[in-house]
Amino acid sequence: MKILHVVPTYAPAWKHGGPIRSVHGLCKALAARGHQVTVFTTDVDTGGAVPVGQAVQLDGVEVWYFPVTAPRRLYRSPRMGDALRQWIAGFDVVHLHSVFLWPTAAAARAAERAGVPYLLAPRGMLVPDLLRRRGRWRKAAWLRLVERRTLARAAGLHVTAELEAEEAWKLDLPLPRVFVVPNGIDSEPPPPPDAPAAPVRDLLAGPPVLLYLGRLSWKKGLDRLIPALARVPDIVLAVAGNDEEGIRPKLESLAREAEVADRVRFLGPVDGADKAALLHGCAALVLPSYSENFGNAVLEAMAAGRPVAVTPEVGLAGVVREERAGIVAEGDPNLLGDALRALLADPDREAMGRRGADAASRRFGWEAVAERMEAIYRSIGSPLPSGSRAPLGPPASRRPTDSP
Repeated sequence: MKILHVVPTYAPAWKHGGPIRSVHGLCKALAARGHQVTVFTTDVDTGGAVPVGQAVQLDGVEVWYFPVTAPRRLYRSPRMGDALRQWIAGFDVVHLHSVFLWPTAAAARAAERAGVPYLLAPRGMLVPDLLRRRGRWRKAAWLRLVERRTLARAAGLHVTAELEAEEAWKLDLPLPRVFVVPNGIDSEPPPPPDAPAAPVRDLLAGPPVLLYLGRLSWKKGLDRLIPALARVPDIVLAVAGNDEEGIRPKLESLAREAEVADRVRFLGPVDGADKAALLHGCAALVLPSYSENFGNAVLEAMAAGRPVAVTPEVGLAGVVREERAGIVAEGDPNLLGDALRALLADPDREAMGRRGADAASRRFGWEAVAERMEAIYRSIGSPLPSGSRAPLGPPASRRPTDSP
């Protein structure tokens, strides 16, 4: 099949987090299965490291980076628009990865005009509470004027967990058929002892480490994890991730108020050997998010054989329960702290990590994930007549999900 993925940012713009890694992992796995995979993206935050407006081969995937124009926050790219109009009819299916951004709307309209079916992956952004907290009126207007049509004309909605589907249904939008396909994982072995940087080696040589891995964002729940540390003695919290929202000073102040500042280490963004060492060497990984459609860091920790602690709002919480790979704890700082203390004292903790590693390999290997996505592409691959509507899921059921 000829498959086009449209995503606002892509490798090497790793600062934008998990969606880039998951989209690239999927594209790479699909290419390995013999498909012709193309990515249209922008050059935002690539640091001039990629050629603009020409094809680049990356792990078997053909990637096109296009420049953006104002307003930059929408990732608007007239050159991408021209390319979509010129080439989209040559693809069998289009997979869109975002909402509320120009590339998704532009690609959806181009696919609709060309009669090419498209799948929309909102990547955790169709969550009522999230919309209320961030840009409520702007996003409400965009939903009404742009995204409603994008959803109604889609051949399918791709979500990474049942929780994401349930949140999307709360918005009372005309959703198409919903497909649940998780992100995948490539297991990484622990690095050689001398490979990580000295600060990471020193950290792991000290008291047990709880690891938070991800960007510093209000929705990630660090404002409840840091106070929770007061109820977990003799443990260090390592906070690893970039601070795009500028909230680190507030978190540092919160740590001082909770009298745990001496046990919180802000490491900044980590990758490579440093990231692998933290994942393999931590006592447990914690993700206490207010809203999380999946939780790539949780899957990475499971693959590394470490137990995990998540809040119920994390998409992988159900998997953690099913596989007994860690704990699902309420986000209230006192309750979270007590749960973490109990986890660290649990004699079954290492067995949790082993069960998580088995589940990561068995359920989330990229080969299996790509095979499931391929089945979806084939099921929606009959082009729709131009201007027609994709069949909508029945609102009464609220759970019209398929997991091939």
